[in-house]
Amino acid sequence: MSPLDTDTQDPPRRRRLEPDERRAQILACAIDMFGERPYAAVSTAELAARAGVARGLINHYFGTKRDLYLAVVRRMVTLPRQDRIAVPAASTRRERVDGIVAWLLDTIAEHGSTWVKVTSHEGVGDDPEVQHILDLADNAAAERMLLMIGRPDLADSAPARAQILAYAGMVKVAGREWIVRATLSREQVHRLLAETLMTVAETLPAGEAS
Repeated sequence: MSPLDTDTQDPPRRRRLEPDERRAQILACAIDMFGERPYAAVSTAELAARAGVARGLINHYFGTKRDLYLAVVRRMVTLPRQDRIAVPAASTRRERVDGIVAWLLDTIAEHGSTWVKVTSHEGVGDDPEVQHILDLADNAAAERMLLMIGRPDLADSAPARAQILAYAGMVKVAGREWIVRATLSREQVHRLLAETLMTVAETLPAGEAS
C-alpha cells in the first residue's frame, strides 16, 4: 500500500502550545470579542470555544472575566518600546508631526473598535481599576509624546503634560468618529490631528533653563 494513501495516515497532531503562547491566544480572542460586543454579552464559555481551549484555562491564566477584561485594557493602552516606534527623523517639524500622527493612527487601526471601547470607558462602566490603568497610560503617553516632538525637557512640566493630555482626548474622539461612526476618513483624521499637534507643539511652555 502506498505510504501516501491518506486513508491509513493518522491525522496530524495539534501542536502543543507553550503557556505564553496559549495565554496570548486567549488574549487575542478576548480582544476581538470585547470589540465586537458589550462586556456583559461576552461569555467565557464562548471565548474558550473560539480560542480552542478548555474554559478552565481562562481562569488559570487570567482569573475572572473582569480580570481578563483588565488584561485587554492594559494591552490596548500599552505603548510599544521607544525603539519600536517608527517615526522617521525628519528635517522639519511638520514632517515629524506627520510621522507621529501616522504612527498613532496605525496603532488605533490595529484593534479598531476594541481600542475605541476601552479608551471611551465602555465595558464595565465606572470601574476605578480601569480608570487607574487608563490614567497611567495617558501619563506615559504624554511623556512619550513630549519626547517624540523633541521636548523631553518638559516631561515634568504640569502645564505641558496637561496640553498633551487634552490633545489625547481629541485623539480618542477622532478615533471613534473614524473607526466606529465613519463620519471622518483616515485622511481627514490625520489632517485634523496633525494640524492640532503642530499648534500644541508651538504653544508649549518654554522649558526651564538648565
